[in-house]
Amino acid sequence: MINVYEDLCVNQLAIPVVKGIKSPMERFAGAEETYTVEAMMQNGWALQSGTSHFLGQNFAKAFDVTFNTSVEGVTDHVWATSWGVSTRLMGALIMTHSDDSGLCCPPKVAAIQIAIVCIWKKADQKEMVLGAAKDVAARLRSRGFRVELDDRDGMRPGAKYYEWERKGVPLRMEMGPRDVEKGSVFCARRIGGPKFGLAVDENFEDNVDDVMDKIQQEMYSTAKNRLDELTKPVSSYEEMKAALDSGETGFFLAPWKEDDDNEDKIKEDCKATIRCYPMDSQEEAEDKLCFYSGEPATHMAIFARAY
Repeated sequence: MINVYEDLCVNQLAIPVVKGIKSPMERFAGAEETYTVEAMMQNGWALQSGTSHFLGQNFAKAFDVTFNTSVEGVTDHVWATSWGVSTRLMGALIMTHSDDSGLCCPPKVAAIQIAIVCIWKKADQKEMVLGAAKDVAARLRSRGFRVELDDRDGMRPGAKYYEWERKGVPLRMEMGPRDVEKGSVFCARRIGGPKFGLAVDENFEDNVDDVMDKIQQEMYSTAKNRLDELTKPVSSYEEMKAALDSGETGFFLAPWKEDDDNEDKIKEDCKATIRCYPMDSQEEAEDKLCFYSGEPATHMAIFARAY
């Protein structure tokens, strides 16, 4: 199931994650193994974003849950798993992408993907603008986009812009009399960049698709670059401790000999915990010495301060 969570984070939420196995101290109580995806927030702290637990037969034996293994009535205790994501994954999305202006939502999961803001100054312009905006909204909805047509009176355009920005809508389209006359819409991306026009022609829906794909990819790339830049290999505990004491944050990748007592001492000393043994880094532990004890390493471990 952890692969499903990784796919959800990466391809839908635009959140890069480190997939790995929890240390015995961090694994779910009673489980034989806990798998995790760990995300890095903008401040360099970790957030456990989804877990999948292999429970073995431990809970089945405790509650005597059995199944028939043959027609002869031979029974055995069931093998069990437990997995889930929760509201903390919503928190991960907010903290990974948002800024001081509000929420930034990736297009694939945004409740409203496009807000069309209608602009007019005179009463005789309203009907023309609304008619064109409704046609644009209908075309976008028929393509599968989730669209909100903002035709509210009594609000300045700037106030409407800020509202949709604060709500994290990936793409805002502005339509006024001049835009209608030119057969185009004026667009602003929530993640920034120069505004641009799009012609409402036979390629309109395809062009909007391209814009949304680029927003999704750019949001992921920004977060992935942060994860890469703030993941730091360390060879000694003193190196990690000095970095944390100086205010640095991030993921510290270190060779580690599994030891509950030493893990607890590190947590007490510098507030960093083992987030996981990353699955794609375990071969690096071969022939290395633990950064804390100096004994032969059994794993590569990611240490970080975490929510």
